[in-house]
Amino acid sequence: MILAAGALAGCTLEPAYVRPTPAVPSTWPVGAAYPPASEVTLPALGYRDIFRDPHLQSIIGAALANNQDLQAALANVEIARAQYRVQRAQLLPKIDAAASAAESQTHTQAAGVTTQRRQVDRSFNADIGFSAFELDLFGRLRSLSHAAQQQYLASEAAERSARLTIVAEVADAYLTLAADRSLLVVAAETEVSAARSVDLTRARLTGGIAPRSDLSQAQTVLAQARSDRADLTTLVAQDRNALELLVGAPVADADLPASIETIDGMLSEAPAGLDSRILLRRPDVAQAERQLQAANAQIGAARAAFFPSISLTALAGVASPSLSALFNGNSFVWSAQAGAAQTLFDAGANRGNLDLAKARRDLAVAQYQQAIQTAFREVADALARRGTINGQMAAQTDLETAARDNYGLAEARYKEGIDPFLNVLVAQRTFYTARRTLAATRLVRADNLVTLYRSLGGDMLVDTTAGASAAGSNLR
Repeated sequence: MILAAGALAGCTLEPAYVRPTPAVPSTWPVGAAYPPASEVTLPALGYRDIFRDPHLQSIIGAALANNQDLQAALANVEIARAQYRVQRAQLLPKIDAAASAAESQTHTQAAGVTTQRRQVDRSFNADIGFSAFELDLFGRLRSLSHAAQQQYLASEAAERSARLTIVAEVADAYLTLAADRSLLVVAAETEVSAARSVDLTRARLTGGIAPRSDLSQAQTVLAQARSDRADLTTLVAQDRNALELLVGAPVADADLPASIETIDGMLSEAPAGLDSRILLRRPDVAQAERQLQAANAQIGAARAAFFPSISLTALAGVASPSLSALFNGNSFVWSAQAGAAQTLFDAGANRGNLDLAKARRDLAVAQYQQAIQTAFREVADALARRGTINGQMAAQTDLETAARDNYGLAEARYKEGIDPFLNVLVAQRTFYTARRTLAATRLVRADNLVTLYRSLGGDMLVDTTAGASAAGSNLR
């Protein structure tokens, strides 16, 4: 009966699953904002291949070990795995074994007789069997098991998504700290330069060769630099706090970046192929598809509820009034029972459950398509920035060089009495702004590499569908 039940359990009323056609173009956008199209096939990349700074690698490793969000995601995987095993166990009968021994004594006394009669009864039993095992003729339990399996695989994808998010957020926090440290250096150097200008204009004012307005103008730059320095000192401290929160532990001073300039050359680019189907490798998209498959399986369970449920109970064992005779051939006993139940009237409950399962499947389809569209938008935006950031960086570097030269010339001409101090003031502010903008552009370029790595799926740049399927097979 068990073998027959196992054979019948292969039936299911689930709709055949067909992956929805992604509602996005098959190729990435092209145009002036985008890099040239590439036929490069995505290799297997880990975060160490992209973030080659050993200090950043160390910090990311600590975050993956300590971050509580990731620990919660791992716990959810274990919960889903256990739930799947519980549901899968319903496909097979639960076999119980039991043994018992009993002894009873009774006293009887006939009417008018003064003596009593004592009787001792003993019984020994040993049996094995199962009760109320449901034959899954119409695949209800099988569909529920499929749904639980897909939910488990979805939780694994969610854990990978959480891991990717942590890696990207740690990298972003690290780069932000590096950029703010660079801006702090710029503000400090500008403060020193502005202080020299104040001393110069004060000396010229004392000598009677410069108006008081020159001193006031010089003091505005100094005050601005001091204000920026104080603000950036706070930001650097807050950046470190944010980084340590992500890591879940203190970060050593030796692992902190000195400036955004030191990051140059320490980040690699994740290649983007032409085919947008690589988005199916993203963990959040994979999670949405697993949830869609789970919803599809629930339809099979809802359909099976329209059909009768058949259950079996079987028992085999031995029984004897004496322990010595318990296992001889005459003590064997057995029993078997089959039952069937069919709902005749449920006021439309089964129909409502089926409609509910179909509506949830439709919702899962929409969420799956939305996940793909969001992924496409994120990659397209990252590629648009990637296609122009190097040109912007080159232009900003030229601007900073020209502003430096102009400030030096303006200061020299003012010292010689050729130009008014207003020219120095304008040149100094332009140079200060150019340095700040250059540091900010470096941050944008570095962040773009992190964004592209994250939007393409990070460590999931290889197809893991086979691996996930193998994991599910190991649990069957």
